[in-house]
Amino acid sequence: MLETVFELILEVLIQIGGEFFFELGLRSLGETIAPRGERSPILAGFGYALLGLIAGGLSLLIFPNYFVRSERLHGISLLVSPVLAGFGMAGFGWLLEHTGQRRLRLDSFVYGFIFAFPMAIVRFIYTS
Repeated sequence: MLETVFELILEVLIQIGGEFFFELGLRSLGETIAPRGERSPILAGFGYALLGLIAGGLSLLIFPNYFVRSERLHGISLLVSPVLAGFGMAGFGWLLEHTGQRRLRLDSFVYGFIFAFPMAIVRFIYTS
């Protein structure tokens, strides 16, 4: 049981790490190409879901096997990891806001979840 908890924590950390790396890329690109106007939240959601699919595919190149190997908990990462990643991104957004830095949409629970859920689905379907 302890091994399963460790594997689940590792899965969550990798998803949060993937989000932070994508955010770094988005933040640097956003500073150079983003217009000053407000963008559509729905289109942003689709964009983050697409980036989550891409991140899930890329994560398979590095980690091709399941982190949680328990038969009883098979698929638990489809819910737990995106929820925890969403909370992690919301916390990161809170830190940015309190230090006076600009937040991206990804720095919220909803968009963090929207990014992490497709990533978890890709990992669930294609891991061995």
